[in-house]
Amino acid sequence: MQDRDLEGKLAELATELEVPGVSVGVLADGEERYAYHGVTSVENPLPVDENTIFQFGSTGKTFTATAMLRLVDQGKVSLYAPVRTYLPDFKLKDSGVAEKVTVLHLFNHTAGWQGDLMDNTGDGDDSLERYVALMSGIEQVSPLGTTVSYNNASLSVAGLIISRICGTTYEQAIRDLLLTPLGMEHSFFFPTEIMTRRFAVGHTRHDDGRVTVARPWALPRGNAPAGGISSDSRDLIKWARFHLGDGTTPAGQRLLSKELLDRMKDPTVEMKGSALGDYVGISWLLRDVDGVRIVGHGGTTNGQYSDFLMVPERGFAFSSMTNCGPNGSELNDQLSKWALEHYVGVVEREPEPVLVGDDALARFVGRYETIAAVCDITAEAGRLLARVEIKPETRKMLQESGEDVPEEQPPFVLGLLSADGEEYVVAEGPAKGMKGYFVREADGTVSGVHIGGRLATRVAAVPS
Repeated sequence: MQDRDLEGKLAELATELEVPGVSVGVLADGEERYAYHGVTSVENPLPVDENTIFQFGSTGKTFTATAMLRLVDQGKVSLYAPVRTYLPDFKLKDSGVAEKVTVLHLFNHTAGWQGDLMDNTGDGDDSLERYVALMSGIEQVSPLGTTVSYNNASLSVAGLIISRICGTTYEQAIRDLLLTPLGMEHSFFFPTEIMTRRFAVGHTRHDDGRVTVARPWALPRGNAPAGGISSDSRDLIKWARFHLGDGTTPAGQRLLSKELLDRMKDPTVEMKGSALGDYVGISWLLRDVDGVRIVGHGGTTNGQYSDFLMVPERGFAFSSMTNCGPNGSELNDQLSKWALEHYVGVVEREPEPVLVGDDALARFVGRYETIAAVCDITAEAGRLLARVEIKPETRKMLQESGEDVPEEQPPFVLGLLSADGEEYVVAEGPAKGMKGYFVREADGTVSGVHIGGRLATRVAAVPS
């Protein structure tokens, strides 16, 4: 169905934000609406159309979770069973966590270990097994089950469980369990499948305004369960229809019980004040806006940014895939807010930060780090400034794999939401509106910051 309002808003935002290509799908009042803009690549510009395939990144985690729930439905897996029930050889640096971590911990980001292991373990059928084996050396950041911190590595563990139980590769299992029965004929994992079709490549927008192709195109295969699927907008609306439905396929086949389908969208852990939302379901990220529950996910790959959300009680779904960063992420955010208000009357209001003196801000100043990045937070003129940099060893590994490493980004402003609280909102720039919070110990000491959905641990009181 053609929708001139959607087409006009997309063209306006894509032009304003200089995003090369976008594909958007909307489901509202039972009708599907699509809009496309721009080109697949600045080097080989083909128009983005209904058949153009984009990487949608971490929304793929919901596919891994749904496949696991099918195995739960079949009595082959329990969400509350230890991972070692299915992977007896699973090892972590913290042997106690390796023994106790459950399948559910893998899907609600509470496993607590470093989640952004980026090692490329090759393109073979053993890549997933080799990736999970590397996890034997990663550090535990927070106690098991206590803190939400976005965790890509956990999904690779889940993918290996699915592969082992199904007796095939992870990718084939997802095709058998989900893609084929749902008629998702334009969703693929492998570059050799995608290169014969029209597809988008990622881009990077530089400080001087240049837009260049981001390389390499493909994600490492060992990360596939965390976000390795590429698709077009029509297939993603099929995915939305399934999750808004009763667990049956368009042909009437029972794929998943209605109880388990709905359970995926129920909170399993709270995370008020996080960039991820208010709660985590079973992979779905949940937030309450203007009196309704929004269920969604998003994804980032090398130069491609996507957003996917549903309002189950209104039968509404929205998907947007862009091929440039970081402005593609800003487009997704603005367009999703417009679509929520335009189609279902849901208004997402940005929280207002309060002014706080530098003395009060001093307790938050320091250096924080994750496995892949360092975040230096300083106070200046009543504002907190956060500067995130990729660690040298991570940068080197990415460069050796051929990836374009992002240039140093300017600091962004964190506005506290109360004078004595820990929650903040990004007040300016492409990430404007993103929420997060600081972590305090019992004695009041600030020990970490939840930024971009990840827990960064404080390593110094003053940035070095």
